[in-house]
Amino acid sequence: MTEKQESTQGVSIILPTLNEAGNIEALIQACAEYVKATAVEIIVVDDDSTDRTWEIAEKVTVPDVSLRVIRRMQNPGLTNSLREGVAAARHDLIVWMDCDFSHPPERIPQMLYMIDQGFDVAVNSRYTVGGGEDRISKGGPLQLLLSRTLNWSIRFLLYPSFSDYTSGFVAVRKSVLEAIPLSGDYGEYFVDFIYRALKRKYKVCELPYFAAQRRSGESKTGTTLLQYLRRGRKYLWTVVRLRWDSLGGRI
Repeated sequence: MTEKQESTQGVSIILPTLNEAGNIEALIQACAEYVKATAVEIIVVDDDSTDRTWEIAEKVTVPDVSLRVIRRMQNPGLTNSLREGVAAARHDLIVWMDCDFSHPPERIPQMLYMIDQGFDVAVNSRYTVGGGEDRISKGGPLQLLLSRTLNWSIRFLLYPSFSDYTSGFVAVRKSVLEAIPLSGDYGEYFVDFIYRALKRKYKVCELPYFAAQRRSGESKTGTTLLQYLRRGRKYLWTVVRLRWDSLGGRI
């Protein structure tokens, strides 16, 4: 598939933002450039950023693309933002991603292609063959080590055949999200979603991509060991809950 080959389906791209003023305009334009489909909409869901990311997004113009900005004034959080974006999406194929350019928009088309080929969920993965990452900014080496350790642990406890349980760079049919609503607070929502999708026998594929360091702003995951451990505790609790539910036949 060429990078700009047109998808046969309409696509809704959800961009959940919190203080991404230095990235959002370029990201919207890049998504519009690389994603070619019968119809494309970009939905920026902003958690009332203090740097007024929402205001910058509202001023962006992208030809032939529907752009909407949702400014969230209460119930902040990544998963809540994604849920609101999914509810607002007009198309049956949904993409979401991080908004700091660690998820390169030029890698969206390979996911759309796989959905067109019949998959229900396509995930861009750092840890499948051909993938990788480069984190040299503040907190980078520690974040890299803990991310790999966390993914290895989750794979061991859940489905070892799936590589990147903390990806968050995904294309998915809306019908799957209706059957498996997103659950969680931060990035652990993706562990929950992917495990349930695999358990219910949806067709899931992983595609390699290279994650670069963020272009601008601060990481929302954290920059200190204590912050990472607090986040990691939620991931591990999610894994324990999923295993327990699986044993009880409730997945």
